[in-house]
This record gives sequence, structure tokens and C-alpha cells, in this order.
Amino acid sequence: MTDLALHIPTGVIDIPTSLVFAAIAALAVGACVIAARRGLDERLVPLAGLATAFIFAAQMLNFPVAAGVSGHLLGGALAAALLGPWVGALCVTVVIVIQALLLADGAVTAIGLNVLNMAVVSTFVAYAVITLALKAFGRNRRGLIAAVFVASIFSVVAASAAFMVEFAIGGESVQSFGAMLTAILGTHVLIGIGEGVITAAAVTAVALARPDLVHALKGARLDAPAPQQETA
Repeated sequence: MTDLALHIPTGVIDIPTSLVFAAIAALAVGACVIAARRGLDERLVPLAGLATAFIFAAQMLNFPVAAGVSGHLLGGALAAALLGPWVGALCVTVVIVIQALLLADGAVTAIGLNVLNMAVVSTFVAYAVITLALKAFGRNRRGLIAAVFVASIFSVVAASAAFMVEFAIGGESVQSFGAMLTAILGTHVLIGIGEGVITAAAVTAVALARPDLVHALKGARLDAPAPQQETA
């Protein structure tokens, strides 16, 4: 079974292109560090650690998305919903770097590419979609589930689209770029749906127990379900 997870292996993108995007990723992560320091407090630090550990563990588990193809959680939408874009992107960055250096998941030369796609692009796109969706659906249980689910799909597709931009610049392929683009984006829509189910369930569980820990809710509580009336 083929595993698709956006971890770019050795030789897919040439070194000059990898270095350019690594520099862009470094600037983006640096901006996240500066911005995150302003909002980091004693309440957020342990949640960031737990979210990082959960994303790391969840990325080890694959789920089937098509015949012979599996995918796994990226974590951008989960991190964005719970921690906001700045801290969320840093948490996913930590996961990607550890995986590359200790588990050889993704090439060391492609760390910058993977951080840019899976941590920066994925998290910030997810946060933007969640913010807009909550305004449309409302900050209630159904609204949060819908917002996180849709954001997960957009975040995964955006990350795969970023990879295709990088591949167009510095990759080599024997097949048509258009065919490859269609296949990559189509498959990652399915991965995004799987990610949406997992992320919506996880974020909703946290929101029901501790809504103050969900950054996207901005302190608001989810609407409690209406009690069912007994009929004689």
C-alpha cells in the first residue's frame, strides 16, 4: 500500500530549490517564534506540548483513502484550532523536524520544504478557514465541527498544492505535470476528509470539556444540547 503524507523524500526536489524554500520556511518559523512569544502563557504551554505529542503519535497511524493508498494526519488544522496559527505552526514544525532527524521520515535536505508545506501553509490556511467558517456557522457545536472539518480539507489540499508549486520549480517527472497535479490534489482531498473526521472529533472533545483551551472559540462556550422532554 502506498503511503501519502506530503513528507518529501530524497531526490524529489533538487537541492537549489530546496535551499530557497528552506530559507523561506526559516523566515516563516522565525516570525512564528516572535509572534508566539507575545501570546504564550502558563495555560498554553502544556496544551502546546500535549498537542505536539498527539500530532506526533497520530502521524504514525495510517488510514486507507483509496485502493492501495493510505494517508495520515498532518495536524495543521488541529494545531490551528487549539493553539492559533503561530504556536500551532511551531508545534507541527517540531514534529516534522523530529521525524526527519530521528525517524528518517522525509529527507533531511527537504526539512525546509516539509516545514513550509505541512506546518506553515497547512496551519495558516486552516486557521483562516476556521475563522471564516465560525463566523458563518456560529460558535456552537455544529459550527465548530463544520469549521474544523472544512478547514482540515483545505489545509491538506493547500499543503499538497504548495508541494506541486515546488515540484514545478525543482522536480523531475516522466509523466505529465497536469496528470500528476490532478492525482496529487484528488488523493489529498480524500486524505483531508479523513483528517477532518479525526480533527473535528478531537477538537470538539476538548471544546466540550474545556472551551477556554480552544483558541478558535476565543473563550466562548459551545451551546449545550437542548434536553429532551419526556412524553407521556
